[in-house]
Amino acid sequence: MPDLPLAGMRILALSQLGSGPYAMTVLGDLGAEIIKIEDPTVGGDEARTVPPFAADGDSPYFQSLNRNAKSCTINLKSAAGQDVFRRLVAVADAVYANPRGDLPAKLGFDYAHLRHINPMIVCCALSGFGKTGPRAPDPGYDFLIQGLAGFMSMTGEPAAAPARCGVSIVDFSGGLMSAVALLVGITKARSTGVGCDLDVSLLDTAISMLNYLAVWNLNYGHQLSRLPNSAHQTLVPSQNFRTKDGYIVIMCMKEKFWRRMGELMELHALLADPRYQTFQDRFERRDAFIAVVQARMLEKTTDEWLSIMTGQVPCAPVYSVDEALRDEQVIAREMVIEVEHPVFGALRQVGCPVQVDDVRPRYRA
Repeated sequence: MPDLPLAGMRILALSQLGSGPYAMTVLGDLGAEIIKIEDPTVGGDEARTVPPFAADGDSPYFQSLNRNAKSCTINLKSAAGQDVFRRLVAVADAVYANPRGDLPAKLGFDYAHLRHINPMIVCCALSGFGKTGPRAPDPGYDFLIQGLAGFMSMTGEPAAAPARCGVSIVDFSGGLMSAVALLVGITKARSTGVGCDLDVSLLDTAISMLNYLAVWNLNYGHQLSRLPNSAHQTLVPSQNFRTKDGYIVIMCMKEKFWRRMGELMELHALLADPRYQTFQDRFERRDAFIAVVQARMLEKTTDEWLSIMTGQVPCAPVYSVDEALRDEQVIAREMVIEVEHPVFGALRQVGCPVQVDDVRPRYRA
């Protein structure tokens, strides 16, 4: 079989729980050799005990975030462990860690220590708040950052409490950002012969994801609020709509989509109404406009509307996780895969979203 694109890249991973291991899974799926180093004095990665379904020092949660990694236990507080670790550093491209505080410096796995062992070593630290600033020593987790970065203030229904995203969006985005940083660092080291120190934080990542919402606020003082039915802040109609038997999401990112949607729904009066001709018009009169569209939506089932609009108006059903994993597009893209595990047997997981030419990722527990 042909080599995967990152074959020959070796990363020592001192990371646990979600964000760091997710980054390593992505790189491991694409061929990087990930050596996951766990502390035997504390039972290894805490993810091994996360319920439900944890058994015999392992869990499906742990497996979902550590696929393809080679497991290695080293007590870095011991002289023998330090010796083993330094020998690994000498033949590695990078050391990736997500501990907080001064632990890397104390245990000698920061860039200041390791560059003397391997001048080309790249060190990447992923933490909640980064290495500098008043929050640097604090623990930072996905849920906390979703609140701190303003995500929760925009999520949920207006009359309800602020809500977190249903998946660990900050953890996974921070992991992906750190994976990008690692690839940048290793590319630099291979071209210059000199490694580097990379500092990535979950808060920085989350703030960067505010993007155009931040621009509106910083330059125009625009205050964002939660809108009914997960509506887009400016583009109307773009939201959830209730149907006769469920929900459908419609996203009119272009004027032509609203025109076609109105035709297919036979909303001829709205299409002709001078008050609703542009995005700006509909934005300014959102409530009255949406009330008419919503009333029409209730006349048919989700499947009926999908059969009418699919291929002409951007739309999708609101699936459960179970339904999403059984979708024909998900199956066709081989996004549900299977690995053999000594405890859990044939363990089904989600696959790698990156495809390079015709080389498919190879998966192992």
